[in-house]
Amino acid sequence: MTHMTNKPIKIKTSGEHNSGQPLRMKGKPVISHLSPDHPRGKGANGLKDSSRPYRKFSDSSASSQRSEDIDLIYGRHSVLSALENERRLNRIWITSRLRYDHRFHSLILRAKENGTIIDEVEPKRLDQITEQANHQGVAAQIAPYAYIDLDELIAGAKSVSDPVIVVADGITDPHNLGAIIRTAEALGTQGMVIPQRRASGITSTVMKVAAGALENFPVVRAVNLQRALEELKAAGFWIYGTAAEASEPMHNVNFNGPIVLVVGSEGEGLSILTQRHCDFLVSIPLQGKTPSLNTSVAAGMALYEIYRHRWKNTLHLDKLQKISLKKEE
Repeated sequence: MTHMTNKPIKIKTSGEHNSGQPLRMKGKPVISHLSPDHPRGKGANGLKDSSRPYRKFSDSSASSQRSEDIDLIYGRHSVLSALENERRLNRIWITSRLRYDHRFHSLILRAKENGTIIDEVEPKRLDQITEQANHQGVAAQIAPYAYIDLDELIAGAKSVSDPVIVVADGITDPHNLGAIIRTAEALGTQGMVIPQRRASGITSTVMKVAAGALENFPVVRAVNLQRALEELKAAGFWIYGTAAEASEPMHNVNFNGPIVLVVGSEGEGLSILTQRHCDFLVSIPLQGKTPSLNTSVAAGMALYEIYRHRWKNTLHLDKLQKISLKKEE
């Protein structure tokens, strides 16, 4: 376990805005009925989405009254999950009542031994630190997120049958990124790849929205996203991109084998280069008058469709045995 410094690390965050355009999910496939030796194709994409500005948390010193930007997570579930998974935390603010709660007490002691500063504070102080957020009596200043290498993600993913990896192409809103991570981990996805530039990284806002999912969900930050997609192809993954003009609806696609699901940014969708690295472009057909979906909602629906297809084709021997026993009775 890595030992932490007692000196808190200041991490500045900045506001991120996008075009405010909604996500649109319809279009045509790059390649239909693709075989492993078939030439790779290309297609068009136009994912759009609305976003909220990235929130900045600030803390102030009682002695100097000087505001300073810090990266926070707050709420019992988020902080407890970070403590249980031995996440690096620089500082924890917690009420005396919650500090000695049986769920937190031993974990707080272990974090203190590893260098985390523990501040026992009144609820009003937490209100000030979190800017009146629903902190539930605890907040923590996180150390920078530890990304993993792509080779490590591929190796871990291929240790399971038919793995699924999500690639987020330029998502700038941390709320959307956190929501996608929460859904992906809940459904059993093996990890995520995000670009290093022009996209949100794993910030405290992402962690808060992910609600503890990142403690069990690895993320790669790729310098070159297209090169990462080529490495995933070489490792045996099929690349599916969600596109605005894809004529192949998701419910008609056979999601077999290792899969990479690529979701586009809120304003621009998949970049041209990313489109060219997709084996298929697929759509979520919409029947109502609303022409678009939020990118995190669309990603969740696409992931669920992948797993629904697999669950439908899975032979559940335990359920068959129960059915046969009932028939015999």
